[in-house]
Amino acid sequence: MTATLTNLSPETLADRLSRRAAMLVDIREPDEFARRHIKGALSRPLSSLEAAHLKIEPGRDVVFTCRSGMRTGANCARLADTVDGEAFVLEGGVDGWAAAGLPVETDEKAPLEIMRQVQIAAGSLVVIGVVLGVSVHPGFLALSAFVGAGLTFAGATGFCGMANLLALAPWNRRAAT
Repeated sequence: MTATLTNLSPETLADRLSRRAAMLVDIREPDEFARRHIKGALSRPLSSLEAAHLKIEPGRDVVFTCRSGMRTGANCARLADTVDGEAFVLEGGVDGWAAAGLPVETDEKAPLEIMRQVQIAAGSLVVIGVVLGVSVHPGFLALSAFVGAGLTFAGATGFCGMANLLALAPWNRRAAT
C-alpha cells in the first residue's frame, strides 16, 4: 500500500513530539544534520533511506523533514513508500521550524555542508579565472571553463569530484566520523 504525505505545521509537530505521538526523520546528509537539526530527530539520509529500515512504535506518526521542505516535496512518493499508513512532512523543514521560534540544535564548529563548500570553492575559482584572464593572460579563462565543465558533469552524472576532494579535507574529517 502506498502511503500519503500530509503537511504538518511546526507548531503541530512540536505538540506531537512533546506527546511522543510522532517520530521525526531528517533526510538530509550527515554533514548537514551535524551542523543543524531539530532535537530528537533521527538522521536517515535520503541517499540510504530504503536501507535504514525505520522502526516505528505503534501509535506514532512518521514525519519527514529536510532543510527547507524542497527535498521532502520532491521525494514524496519515495518517502511515503518507506512507511505503512499515513506519513507527514514538516512544512518549511528545519528552516520553517526555526522561523516558528522553535529550538534547533546547532553545532557552529561543524563544517559547512559539503555542497555549500563546493559552491564557495567553484564560485571562487570561476571569479579568480575571470579576473586573471582579464588582467594577466586570457589563458586563465580556461580555469573558469574547467570549473563550469566540472559542474555540468556533476549535474549530469551525480558525481562531483570537487565534493569528493573536499570531503577529504581535514576540517571535514570530524563530520564524516
